[in-house]
Amino acid sequence: MALKPIVLGSASLFALMLAGAAQAQTAPATPQAAPEDDVADIVVTGVRASIVGALNVRRESTQIVDSIVSEDVGKLPDNNVVEALQRVTGIQVTDRAGGEAATITIRGLTDPLTTLNGRNIFTAAGTSFALQDISANLVKQVDVYKTRSADQLETGLAGQIDVQTRRPLDFDGFTISGLARGVYSELADKVNPNVALLVSDRWETGIGDIGFLVNGSYTRAEFRNQNLQAGAMVPFATETPPEGSGLTPLQRIFPGALNENWTPGLDAGLPTAPGSTLNINGVETPYYLARDAVIASDVYGKRDRKAINAALQWAPNDSSVYTAEVFYTGFKGETFNSLNFSFVDWWGNLPADVGNSFELFEGTNIIKSRRAGAVAGFNSGDRATSRTDSYVYAFNAKWDVGERGKISADIAYQDSKNETSFFAIRTDRGPLDIDVDFNAGGGLPAYSFGNQDVLTDASKWTVGNLFDSGTKNTGSALTMMLDGEYEWDEGFLRRIKAGWRYDKRSADSYVRDQGAGAYTLPNPAYDPTRPVSPANPDRIPVPLSEFGEGSPFTNEGFFDGRANIPTSWVLADPRSMDRDGVRNLYRAVAPGLLLSDQLSFGRVFGIEESNLAAYIVADAEVEIFGRPLQLQGGVRYVAIDTDYEYFDRGANFARTGVSTGSDDFLPSFTARYAITDNLRIRFNYGQTLRRPAFGDLNPNLALGGDLSRIGFGTGSSGNPNLRATKSENMDLAIEWYFDRNSAIYATAFRRKIEGLVVPLTVREFIPNNYLPRNETYTEFFNITRPANASDGTLKGLELGLTYFPSYLPSVLDGLGFTGSATILDSEQTIPVVNNEGEITGTAKSAFFGVSKLSYNATLAYDKGPIGARLSYIWRKGFLNNNEARAFANPIGMWRAPEKSLDFQLTLNVNEDIGITFDAVNITKAKQQNYYKFGDVGNPTEFNSSTLLIDRTFALGVRFKFD
Repeated sequence: MALKPIVLGSASLFALMLAGAAQAQTAPATPQAAPEDDVADIVVTGVRASIVGALNVRRESTQIVDSIVSEDVGKLPDNNVVEALQRVTGIQVTDRAGGEAATITIRGLTDPLTTLNGRNIFTAAGTSFALQDISANLVKQVDVYKTRSADQLETGLAGQIDVQTRRPLDFDGFTISGLARGVYSELADKVNPNVALLVSDRWETGIGDIGFLVNGSYTRAEFRNQNLQAGAMVPFATETPPEGSGLTPLQRIFPGALNENWTPGLDAGLPTAPGSTLNINGVETPYYLARDAVIASDVYGKRDRKAINAALQWAPNDSSVYTAEVFYTGFKGETFNSLNFSFVDWWGNLPADVGNSFELFEGTNIIKSRRAGAVAGFNSGDRATSRTDSYVYAFNAKWDVGERGKISADIAYQDSKNETSFFAIRTDRGPLDIDVDFNAGGGLPAYSFGNQDVLTDASKWTVGNLFDSGTKNTGSALTMMLDGEYEWDEGFLRRIKAGWRYDKRSADSYVRDQGAGAYTLPNPAYDPTRPVSPANPDRIPVPLSEFGEGSPFTNEGFFDGRANIPTSWVLADPRSMDRDGVRNLYRAVAPGLLLSDQLSFGRVFGIEESNLAAYIVADAEVEIFGRPLQLQGGVRYVAIDTDYEYFDRGANFARTGVSTGSDDFLPSFTARYAITDNLRIRFNYGQTLRRPAFGDLNPNLALGGDLSRIGFGTGSSGNPNLRATKSENMDLAIEWYFDRNSAIYATAFRRKIEGLVVPLTVREFIPNNYLPRNETYTEFFNITRPANASDGTLKGLELGLTYFPSYLPSVLDGLGFTGSATILDSEQTIPVVNNEGEITGTAKSAFFGVSKLSYNATLAYDKGPIGARLSYIWRKGFLNNNEARAFANPIGMWRAPEKSLDFQLTLNVNEDIGITFDAVNITKAKQQNYYKFGDVGNPTEFNSSTLLIDRTFALGVRFKFD
């Protein structure tokens, strides 16, 4: 069904295009298409200007480039760059929690190189930049390079996203412009500000033209994320377990520390056919599969983003320009997660009619619904904060040398810092009976408790574990570039360009972590002379209602009435607490807890990396059948030397040093042939790299406790032997610019990738580890490490159409369409590993994050004072990630198809002032996950989580005076 809208829409638009072409042939007043050079400068305004401007970028570029262009300040209707890019051919966005899109892929690959005005940028100790931190208000243009030449940065298999900001010499004189919007979040029931202001001026002086610009933006978002989840699958005995198995009816079958009974984390999980058995104590024992828990997460969040771009330009003459600029982005975020977790895995305290207390999915051994007696449960109030400040200081100079030569030099310094904190208190309740349907419809579980009043009664909850942690990350870089080129108007050789780049990068990461078990008080009735028994313990739990810090919090209206579940529960609220006051109280059970003035970070890693690159590119042209064939070939040499320092948290942060070095030659080639003035084909070949993230090289362990009480915890470790992943890329495109504002194009592409990084998991025994000694402590862990153990191929087809017909009657004049579809096919080898970490074979899998089909369609209208666009985005379901190998379900976590219907309207009061209205996610789409590997798994029996996606409405005003 998802194909129907695009098929019908494409057919209608194709018919419209043919009708337009026919009318053009019969209308004698319509001139013939002008040569390419004459039609390149298309002057339009409003919504059409943005769409046609992007079309011009693609037409004039040597590489395959798709763009978004802001015709004026603040005229991109989206809140950040990721959202603005979702309508670009080949772009897929996902992870829309918090009322915004956060993750971007190009043709399904997740590692696009992000540059700002051509300069590589990053966040803190990472190797990439959080693109959503760039406000769309600051953007002049964003170019998405699907192919790269040798004069471009070599990293990012997915491609390059270059964000361009405005410069003062872009304007003719004094300009002041800005916008102010109020954005209403439906789930949070909050109105959030989005404001921007640009001031620019230029002066003619005795030393040349001088311009200065400052552009600032501020956004605040209060949001609410609501996620409902059916837990992971684990096996249970049937209602009549065989003799010798040692099991009671419906008893949960644990794997045991050494997997005596069953192996968790198999690719396809345990078999789901009726009558499937496990060998328990030497007896073939039938089993059922059911979920271990139901989980509700109600997150209240707030984020503030501010950005400033300031630029000073000096053009002493027509042949030179000097630009000094600074770019700052700041992020400050806070979330409070009101988490309600109930186990559904207890087999005791069952009603007498045990045989009727559950229902299976037809034709499987999977339990659909059940009644469980006296199950445990906990709530957790989790407060997390994050702050990031990133600065880019840069100076650029460009000179024209004679009539045909050009030289440019650039030097930039970056500094970025990020600090996070996490403070959580778990609360526990007594046993409750539960009735649960793990999929009551649409992938949503339904459940209720025997005594629902307990959920909101603070006296029925006791204060549990304390979690107290934080991180700090810093990064800086000094980058210098020098480029020169020379051009010829005639002959085979038309241009030579060469240059070099030097980058010195440092990154440091730090962590702190402490915690405690349940908070208890001495029992005044305790008698040490009597035997200790449950009725006479030396310490007693503390009810939440009597906790000495903060006030309990009770949420309301969870999940917006869309599921038959509890909508309110009470828990501890760290937002209302004095942290040191809490730490002092917990010192009664964990004397070693540190207070704020005693806390310090332990260093995780420190990295110093030098990158030297040099390139040469040559452009040539030759005529074939009287038409120009344009050629470009080049090679880029890259040499990297890296010094690592890693510090082991499990050994008092003992230091390990590692040094590595590598170099590569990366060729590129492009051919463009103009079949006619408006029909061209182009071919691109090139090689690109994906370097390992710094954290993925850290060989030391990061451990997580047994949060779900499955018998072992989880952990991760890097691999210092990781090498760069390398991709060989080929693209073939055909483009028909059939009218001044219109084009249709198709691109076939292939990526052959060697050395893909995949996670390998091993069960390890790690005694006396650094985890807090509370209920989550364990000495067995599933440790996951990355390895260059996979190769793969990604291939596909992109189709795009931009059409603004010129023959429509007056009311419809100004109506246009832009849309695209991307068809992808991917396959990579996945190593099969046993519990000892030995690779025993290989399997095949799709790439993570690759949808086989995605499309977007935008209907635009631009006439007189009205500019509007209605956009629809859809992508097919895809493999999002592999879950930890800890349960009995398939390990693949698949994302259900995603969609968004958005609307933007501008009413221009006059040439200087416009009123805007925006609506995002009009249809209230959801984000859903389910388990699947190969042919095993689906959204029905293997449903996992459902996240409500916010619907937002914005009303604002935009102005410009010059």
